[in-house]
Amino acid sequence: MKLSYNWLKQYVDIDVDPLELSGILTDIGLEVEGFEKFQSVKGGLEGIVIGKVITCEKHPNADKLSVTTVDIGGGIILPIVCGASNVAAGQTVTVATVGTVLYSEGESFTIKKVKIRGEVSEGMICAEDELGLGTSHDGIMVLPGELQPGSKASDYFNIEEDYVYEIGLTPNRADAASHIGSARDVAAGLNRLKKTRNYKLHLPSVDDFKTDNHSLDIDVVVEDTAACPRYSGVTISGVKVAESPGWLKNRLNAIGLRPINNIVDITNYILHETGQPLHPFDADKIKGNKVIVKKMPKGTSFITLDGIERQLDADDLMICNTEEGMCIGGVFGGMDSGVTENTTNIFLESAYFDPAHIRKTSKRHGLQTDASFRFERGANPAVTIYALKRAAILFKEIAGGKISSVIKDVYPEKIEKWTIDITYKNVDRLIGKTIERKIIKEILTDLEMEVVEETGEGLKLLIPTFKVDVKREADVIEEILRVYGYNNVEFEDKIDASVSYRKKPDPEKVQNLVSDQLTAQGFVEIINNSLTQSEYYINNPDFNEDKSVTLLNPLSKDLDVMRQSLLFGGLEVVSYNINHKIADQKLYEFGKIYNREISKAKIGGLEKYHEEKHLSLFTTGNLWPENWNNDTRKVDFYYLKGIVEGIFSKMGINRSGLDVREISSNNYSYGLEFLKGGTTIATVTGLSKKLLQVFDIGHEVMMADLNWEKVIALHAENETVYHPVSKYPSVRRDLALLVNRSLHFAEMEKLAFETERKILKKVGIFDVYEGEKIPGGKKSYALSFILQDEAKTLTDKVIDKTMKRFRKAFEQKFKAELR
Repeated sequence: MKLSYNWLKQYVDIDVDPLELSGILTDIGLEVEGFEKFQSVKGGLEGIVIGKVITCEKHPNADKLSVTTVDIGGGIILPIVCGASNVAAGQTVTVATVGTVLYSEGESFTIKKVKIRGEVSEGMICAEDELGLGTSHDGIMVLPGELQPGSKASDYFNIEEDYVYEIGLTPNRADAASHIGSARDVAAGLNRLKKTRNYKLHLPSVDDFKTDNHSLDIDVVVEDTAACPRYSGVTISGVKVAESPGWLKNRLNAIGLRPINNIVDITNYILHETGQPLHPFDADKIKGNKVIVKKMPKGTSFITLDGIERQLDADDLMICNTEEGMCIGGVFGGMDSGVTENTTNIFLESAYFDPAHIRKTSKRHGLQTDASFRFERGANPAVTIYALKRAAILFKEIAGGKISSVIKDVYPEKIEKWTIDITYKNVDRLIGKTIERKIIKEILTDLEMEVVEETGEGLKLLIPTFKVDVKREADVIEEILRVYGYNNVEFEDKIDASVSYRKKPDPEKVQNLVSDQLTAQGFVEIINNSLTQSEYYINNPDFNEDKSVTLLNPLSKDLDVMRQSLLFGGLEVVSYNINHKIADQKLYEFGKIYNREISKAKIGGLEKYHEEKHLSLFTTGNLWPENWNNDTRKVDFYYLKGIVEGIFSKMGINRSGLDVREISSNNYSYGLEFLKGGTTIATVTGLSKKLLQVFDIGHEVMMADLNWEKVIALHAENETVYHPVSKYPSVRRDLALLVNRSLHFAEMEKLAFETERKILKKVGIFDVYEGEKIPGGKKSYALSFILQDEAKTLTDKVIDKTMKRFRKAFEQKFKAELR
């Protein structure tokens, strides 16, 4: 959302500069994400002066050019070659002097001293489009003769300068989605900053509103008051659709809105002033002189303003006449009922729609408009009449119309203000500081929360209807704190706390520890949306689409289910990076996956839904960039397997205590699965080409998936024990064994540690051979064994005895043969 500094000053007497106000806005909860200068004419006509054409003669070497001399004041006469057909001696003109930068159609160019067909030219006599003052290029601008040569053109054309803030408005702050709403907060913030009560919110008066005649009466009927609790309207006749005045265009241009015509511009102005969307209908197109707010049958066709024919849902609220729909209520207008250049009579709508209805309709049709943005967050039902009167007055001033009916206001059940009790004890406790009671009441008053009762313990407050997010005591305290200032709450010198002992690991600390380890190894953390598209799970044998947790009102078809796996989000990132020329990637993500129980029909409510935290890793490309003294290396399956085992080691999980088996599936060409007691702890896989093609990935991609909750549980079972470095030497012995081709090293490693627990420190594999002289179905493993005793030096007798035990164990269980 954009806010204009000058526009805010219409409602509050702001006496701080734009940069300081930027900080104040952020401090009071309206975070400024961007800040820029705005000029109604780009460049502010800097370097443009008023000039007087002294002489004008035909160019000696060009038929369509003239050679002029121009007085620009201070005794300076400039020779200027001009191509305009209407230039003549005696004219008062605008002159761009040498060095001036002009902007035209997004491009900029600098005026230089040049020779044109042999004649020197030291400037340019300008047309209005060259200055950004209009679109005409029929000739140079001729100004009133009384203007003084040398005076600044910006003074004559009254160029407005403004500063515009880009506000990161959170969804709960519907009350601040306007200049008046933001100005209310600014006044409160300035009062606290300056420690005064001088800053007040000044609302434009609507006292001049009156009905001029009753020549255009349009009836209003609301059939669905749940979806539309309040609907107000008035008619204005005899308007003239034309270009808006400069001040109005400047206000809209400043916040990035393109002026269209005076009628549309006024409604946009009121929207951004008050936060109340308005909709003007061509009154002559309202058949039956009746507006009916209702729902239409499912499948009804309706053509919206963008020319698209849409099929309505039975829950879409429509603004209709006696024969047809005219507008999707609170979202988007229709093609046949809007204002055109020929419109003379207007019916102006100002309504309050139920936020949930608007949100569903907006998402259903993929229509996100300024109106739906505000209605779905919660507009103010109390402001409809004020906004209607404010707009009607501007229509009379700018478009020359007459108010031709009384205001029709259908409001069967008034939405009342509500009360909230707060206690000073809770205010002090939640904020962490005792704030003067007087200051608390001043802040609440500035925010228009009325104190209706006060006791020594606290306050009873009447909450205005525009504060849709303030429903409980904690919300009020948050309002107090953001105006009081987070930076004004000091840290205490002493904190009263008891030190807690936690034998089980802190999951957050463990996650940070592993994150640090992965980052140190060159991995980059990614965070993906928990919502994804159901298409990933449909007809995918690795997933049961019936287990997907689907959304009732998805934002789009690409975000219609909760993810069952971190796989697809990770591949979207890999694909995006490859498309942006980032081929070498090492990524990791901590995130939750979701599914629902389908095997037990009696399970209901939340019990059938499950969520589980996982850690995923993705690698593709090279391990490191090419350089002159080192060949690069592709990331492969074994690299990622080593990373996973490094995580196990960091967390004190004994790798030899896990079972390992090979896996493959629709999504995985090959891989390994780590299990504990038959439960999968982690997988390391190479993703299938078929899956990668879906994401347009031509590179090999490896993925690891760790069930983080199971990993944390294993970590809790393993207490890390620290030992001093042994002062006794270690010994290495090797064995070369002939084993079945299907046997995994992990199985042999596990058996070795089961055979010798005391002095065996490490088992490694340094060669795998399947070739000549190796029988079919067999392979050769070369294993290394590191032996060490913590209490004494190992003797050859002990070492040989241990190695024989290893050989015997391998021969008995795996039928291994010594090579």
